[in-house]
Amino acid sequence: MKPVSFIPRFLVTLVAVAIACFIGWQLWVYYMDSPWTRDGRVRADVVSLAPDVTGPVVKVFVQDNQSVQEGEPLFQVDPSRFNLALAQAKAALAQAKAAESKAHATMLNAEQNAARYAALSNSATSAISRDDASTQSLEAKAAYEASQAATAAAQADLGVAELNLTRSTVRSTVNGVVTNFSMKPGDYVSRGTPVMAIVDTDSLYVDGYFEETKLRHIQVGDKAKVQLLQGGKPILGHVQGFAAGIADHERIAAPTLLADVNPTFTWVRLAARIPVRIAIDHVPTGTHLVAGMTATVEIEPNHKDKQK
Repeated sequence: MKPVSFIPRFLVTLVAVAIACFIGWQLWVYYMDSPWTRDGRVRADVVSLAPDVTGPVVKVFVQDNQSVQEGEPLFQVDPSRFNLALAQAKAALAQAKAAESKAHATMLNAEQNAARYAALSNSATSAISRDDASTQSLEAKAAYEASQAATAAAQADLGVAELNLTRSTVRSTVNGVVTNFSMKPGDYVSRGTPVMAIVDTDSLYVDGYFEETKLRHIQVGDKAKVQLLQGGKPILGHVQGFAAGIADHERIAAPTLLADVNPTFTWVRLAARIPVRIAIDHVPTGTHLVAGMTATVEIEPNHKDKQK
């Protein structure tokens, strides 16, 4: 029998080990260093809309999950008392203007009298008359100025009445979608109390929660690819910014106002996750984004970062 050569088998084993090491190294880099995360979430600004006036709702123009445009009417508070307030304000303004006109005429008459007495000869009687005429002129001028102030106040009250009437119809302040809405005519709303939420569809973005060990590979402006859990074509975007801080659950204020640090330490230390905001540049046709969706976020580092 010919002697069995171990060289081919050794080479095959060596190549297999090298391939396994290479694959293991690539997996290590991919999972430990590559800037990607499965912990991504679609976010959007939510407007908590509150009426600026108080009263019962008489009309509701939208329904739950309806898309609305900025300025579109949503519901109307009973405008009856605001119409009455507007009529009262108009009447008060007319009255104030009439009083102002009368005061103006009185002031002009008093000024004319004062001017006539000032032209008389300097006798004792004329001096007293001049003083009285001058005093009346000053009093008439003060009354006229007070009437002007009253007219300005009435004009302001009219503006408030007009504003309240306008605000009785509540309109959308953003382009978005009405959500979790169940208002009906007859519901009573109070000024400043939120009654509905609108998801601002113009503000949609993605938050990727990256491990802190991967942040050195991410820069503002880097391209990003977002793959929703529902599948479909990826959403394209770019890195807009990083969170400035995250909560430290180990720093709990004690009665001494010092940090109460837990003395125990687990054997496995997990990297903290830092929110990275991804601005959306392109959404594939047919993709329906909903705030709260989960996604995988992958960052494509720029050329300079790759060289580092």
